[in-house]
Amino acid sequence: MASDEFRFSGDPAVSVILPASNESALIGACLKALLASDWPGEAPPPEVIVVANGCRDDTADRARAVADDFASRGWGLRVIERAEGGKLAALNAGDAAARSGNRIYLDADVTVSRGLLAQLHAALSRPGARYASGRLRITAHGWAARAYARTWRQVPFMARGVPGCGVFAVNAEGRARWQDFPDIISDDTFVRLSFTPEERVAVTAHYEWPIAEGLRALVRVRRRQDAGVAQVGALYPRLLGNDDKLPLSAHGKLRMALRDPLGFAVYTGVALLVRLTPQARPDWSRSR
Repeated sequence: MASDEFRFSGDPAVSVILPASNESALIGACLKALLASDWPGEAPPPEVIVVANGCRDDTADRARAVADDFASRGWGLRVIERAEGGKLAALNAGDAAARSGNRIYLDADVTVSRGLLAQLHAALSRPGARYASGRLRITAHGWAARAYARTWRQVPFMARGVPGCGVFAVNAEGRARWQDFPDIISDDTFVRLSFTPEERVAVTAHYEWPIAEGLRALVRVRRRQDAGVAQVGALYPRLLGNDDKLPLSAHGKLRMALRDPLGFAVYTGVALLVRLTPQARPDWSRSR
């Protein structure tokens, strides 16, 4: 394991852990958005830990290229290179290197808004164990992805819950609820369900999170999402008591179908194809 360290005096207020596998095309924009974030002057600066895992491209070099920009603002940036791939191992490596008990876990394809980091920091500063995420903006380009996203964003869990897709944060008391990340498909589901609905905080600042493009990719990712949720339920059944997903009523489905027939058809068609086609061997991949 190789690591480049840029340390500053004192402990950071929060450690941002960013696993990245072959993300050369995206890591620069992700880090640029982080560095443009607002930050309260009275709080110690954050640190960002990029864990480049199993990369066959120059993800790590592109992350290092902005080290001086981080240093000029007084923020810490570390780049850890792991020959082995795998998101969960990357998350554990980032946790092992983190100097703050407050953690923000961020996917490399996410673009944060200026206010998100500061609002997450404030949410994690509340008493008791806390889980927090921002307001999700799903981005899509192709016709199928746009149609799918229009309906998906209206599902009660996505519209009114705290899903944490691509970005979730926990404070030190909350992070103490598990040791290493287990070798599972859906890390965000596992972490979210480790907190009660009352312990989850939705901040108002947004972030942009892209979904898969094309019907085939949508089916592949949806299958993986469903498998990940089922796996958490099978391995950690006690966590299901913290689930607060609201079912979509028949009336709600009808309203969606009438409002956007194409979007509803694509969304339900993808779900149907997942049930009718064999489950692929699960592995960690954005599958975009």
